[in-house]
Amino acid sequence: MFKVAMVAACPFPANWGTPGAIREMATALSDAGHRIHVVTYPYGEELPVEGAIIERAWYWRKTGRLQSGPVIEKFLLDIFLLITLIRVIRREKIDVIHAHGYEAVLLGAVAKLLTGRPLIYHSHNLMSDELPAYRFFPNLIARTLGRVLDWMAPRFPDHVIALTGRLKTALLDEKIPAECVDVVPVSINPDMFAGGSTAALRARYDLGAEPIVMYTGICSQLQRLDLLLTAFVRVAAIFPQAKLMVVTPLSRDPDLAECREMADRLGIGARVIWVPGHRLQELRDYLALATLTVIPRPYIPGQPVKLLNAMSASRPTVCFVGGAEGMVHLRDAYIVEGSDSERLADGIIALLNDPELARNLGVTARRSVVENFSTRSLARRIEDIYSRVIYRTRSSRPTETLTPPKAAPIEPDIANG
Repeated sequence: MFKVAMVAACPFPANWGTPGAIREMATALSDAGHRIHVVTYPYGEELPVEGAIIERAWYWRKTGRLQSGPVIEKFLLDIFLLITLIRVIRREKIDVIHAHGYEAVLLGAVAKLLTGRPLIYHSHNLMSDELPAYRFFPNLIARTLGRVLDWMAPRFPDHVIALTGRLKTALLDEKIPAECVDVVPVSINPDMFAGGSTAALRARYDLGAEPIVMYTGICSQLQRLDLLLTAFVRVAAIFPQAKLMVVTPLSRDPDLAECREMADRLGIGARVIWVPGHRLQELRDYLALATLTVIPRPYIPGQPVKLLNAMSASRPTVCFVGGAEGMVHLRDAYIVEGSDSERLADGIIALLNDPELARNLGVTARRSVVENFSTRSLARRIEDIYSRVIYRTRSSRPTETLTPPKAAPIEPDIANG
C-alpha cells in the first residue's frame, strides 16, 4: 500500500474534465488498497469520492464559484493549498506526491524541496494551447507564458505521466528523458453512464422523437462551440426537426451568453436547448437522450473525458481527428479530417442519415471503452509507476536498502493507438 498526496489545484470534486478524471483515478487507486489523500481547494460539488480522503485547504470562504481556467483568487488559494499539502505529507508520512496540472506540479515542487518526497506530474494538457483561450492575459503574454510553463513544469518532478502520445512527444521535445515519461490514458467506470432514462427529460423539454445533437461540457472559447453552431446551421437545413442541446456543468458558465448570441445571429436560436448547471447524476439521462454527441474542438493534446462518457453511454460521437488520438474511426467515434465546420457538419449528417450506422457505432464504442479505457487497468499502471519512483528515490539514499519492485505486466499503449 502506498500513501499518496494527490494534488488537485481546482474545485474538487467537480463535474467536468480534469476534476472528473482525478476523481475516477482517486477512487480506482483507493479500491486497489492505496491510501489516497486528495489535497484540493476548500470547495467543490457534492459528489462521492469513494475511498479517498479529501484534504481541503483553509480559506475564509468555504464556497466559491465553480469554473474552469485562471482567476485572480487562485493565487491566494494556492498559497493555502501548499501549506495544507506540506502538513498532509508530514502528518500522514506520505510516500509520493502526485500532482495534476501546472499549478499542482509547481506547488508539488516546493513541497518536494521541503519534505524530500518524490514528485509525479500528471500532464493533462499543454498550456501554450489552452492559456490564450481563457482570455485572462493579452494573447501575446498568454502564448509566451504558456510556452514557459510547458518548458518549466516537467523539469521539477521525478516522473511524468502523459495522457496521450501527443503529450509525451511534446515532453520529449522539451528534452525530458524518455525513461521518465509514461503514457497512461484517461480511464472511466464504464457503468457510470450506461442505462439512462429519457422519459423525464423529454417531458421537461417538450421533446418528441426528433433527433438530438448534443454537446456536453463547459462552453469556453477553447472548446470551439462556434464550429458546432456553424455546423448545425447546415444540419438544421437538411433535418428541420433536429435540435441541438448544449449541456454544461456550470450554472454560471461565463461563455454561455456569447454562445447564445451567436446562435441567435446564425438564426438557429430557437433550435438550440441550453442546459446550464446539470448535476453529474443527470448526465447519464442526458446522454441517453442524445441521438449523437459532438466534440467540436479541432485539436486536443490530452484526452477528452466527454468522449469516454459518451462511449460508456453507447452514444456515437462526431469529432475531429486532432481531438481523438488513440481512437479508431467507426469503432470509437465518427472521426473527421480537418478542423472546419463543414467537415463537422458532414459527420453529423452522415450519422443522422444512417441510424443503423449510428447505432452500431454506439455499440462498438461501448465495447471499446470497457476493453481499453476502464478503471480496472488504471490502478495497476499507476501503482507500477509509484513503485518505480519510490524505489528509485529511496534507493538513492545510502541509509536505505530496498527490494526492487516487480515489473507490472506490459499492456498495450492505447493512447498511442
